Amino acid sequence: MAFASEKASKQGIRAVAAQAGVSIATVSRALNTPDTVSASLRARIAQAVEDVGYIPHAPARALSSRRSRTLGAIVPTIDNTMFARGIASLQKYLSSVGYMLFLTTSGYDLDVELQQARSLISRGVDGLVLRGDCHHDALRKMLADYQIPFINVGVYRPDRPYPCVGTDNEGAAHRAASHVIELGHKRIGIVSALQRNNDRAGARVAGFHRALAENKLPIRPEWHVEVPYTLDDAREAARYLLSLKERPTAVVCGNDVIAYGVLLEAERSGFAVPRDLSVVGFDDLDWSRHLRPSLTTIQVPTAATWQRAGEYLVRHLAGEQTIMHHEVDYSLIVRESTAPPRSPK
Repeated sequence: MAFASEKASKQGIRAVAAQAGVSIATVSRALNTPDTVSASLRARIAQAVEDVGYIPHAPARALSSRRSRTLGAIVPTIDNTMFARGIASLQKYLSSVGYMLFLTTSGYDLDVELQQARSLISRGVDGLVLRGDCHHDALRKMLADYQIPFINVGVYRPDRPYPCVGTDNEGAAHRAASHVIELGHKRIGIVSALQRNNDRAGARVAGFHRALAENKLPIRPEWHVEVPYTLDDAREAARYLLSLKERPTAVVCGNDVIAYGVLLEAERSGFAVPRDLSVVGFDDLDWSRHLRPSLTTIQVPTAATWQRAGEYLVRHLAGEQTIMHHEVDYSLIVRESTAPPRSPK
């Protein structure tokens, strides 16, 4: 591990020097004593560092094969209750085995995630916990070059050569949509999270669509709305769907917070759930069972998923045998927000 990191570093600094058209010594001065070189030269070398993907301080993490006993985690946002719950579980486990966690957020921006990963590695983290399997190619290359262990959380992709722990999002969403189909609904709307740089959201939409297609039900573009992860946006989506001349009788949602917004707007607009509209969520947040009506949803054991991610990295770093792909079971929790469609008068 130490030899590989040092080799990658030496190759990296030579590549930076070649990219910037300066000597290795000049690159070293710009990185270690930046005041000794001009601002324009610093900028040129900084751009070369960016282009090459060089991590200046990575060798320090491998001195004498010592480890920092720190892990980094990059999540899209901490506004998402599921991420907060997962990070809390991960932190608790790591603390119990003497590890520290560094946390950063990417805002669903792959370039930002790349920069955050580079920063965490430069600070000597032993491994990374990443959300999903949608990452910048340069990030994958960097992790391989510096031999940084990592694991993708929240997805189960046994067809991919990367460690992962999570649920089958496509299969779980298929089950959610199948539930309202089994109840007799034929006009089914979808309110999903934004799919850009979010493979979990994309997989859930694919699962919804598969259930509809298998039952020869229409997948109407006007019945599918993508929204950011906020109640306000979810309510606006529901307001639009409920205003349609031919509106859905059921709505399947990409997560519970979106489902909360749909429930709130349905009530505000004078619709009774589930008499006039059935609603299904995804995640089973704490509030889902306390709402009136309580929310039918897909339950995913978030805390256990993130703890398993930590266990994988700690065991891998200790040289123990590990399972690369770990599937986490999901279950449909049927509550009060779903029922057969109202019979036409």
